Amino acid sequence: MSDPHFSLCVYCGSRPGSRPEFTEAARAVGEWIGRHGGQLVYGGGCNGLMGTVAQATLDAGGRVVGVIPKALVDKEWANHACTELHVVETMHERKRLMAEHADAFLALPGGIGTFEEFFEVWTWRQLGYHDKPVGLLNVAGYYDGLMQFLHSTVEQQFMGTWQMNLIRMDSDLQRLLPGLVQDAGLAPAAQLEAI
Repeated sequence: MSDPHFSLCVYCGSRPGSRPEFTEAARAVGEWIGRHGGQLVYGGGCNGLMGTVAQATLDAGGRVVGVIPKALVDKEWANHACTELHVVETMHERKRLMAEHADAFLALPGGIGTFEEFFEVWTWRQLGYHDKPVGLLNVAGYYDGLMQFLHSTVEQQFMGTWQMNLIRMDSDLQRLLPGLVQDAGLAPAAQLEAI
């Protein structure tokens, strides 16, 4: 298998959620990554949206790097089908390794773990610890309430507009994913479909 053209870290639920659109979006993201010669970096589980995006990436010919702490190997059913599966000691080590392997970050629908990971890489970007693009795929309006709340924090002057501009949010993955890859400086728009 040749080196991937890009590496996208995806945060998402270890459950499928209540709507079929969530699973469809996870599958479509994995297919897009694989079809474009990319690599998925994710939490290493085989359940829920995590398992769906990983399997779709593999099925489309992409590489999958899973990173999972020992304590979650049984709870999240570690995905031994990954191209690379890293079993680490702590959640901090998991998140550090995922960030190191990624060119860009994307959050799909998920729960508290997904939120925490998304906010952490966004915070790291704000503080200058990395300059990698951060995206939020708003499937079926899942993140509408969150975005409304975040805009209210700007209105209440706890955040600035510049911080909001550090993330890309879209409901259309065919716009969002190429944008993240381009923002990472890995493929100009004219070349993206060629990879």
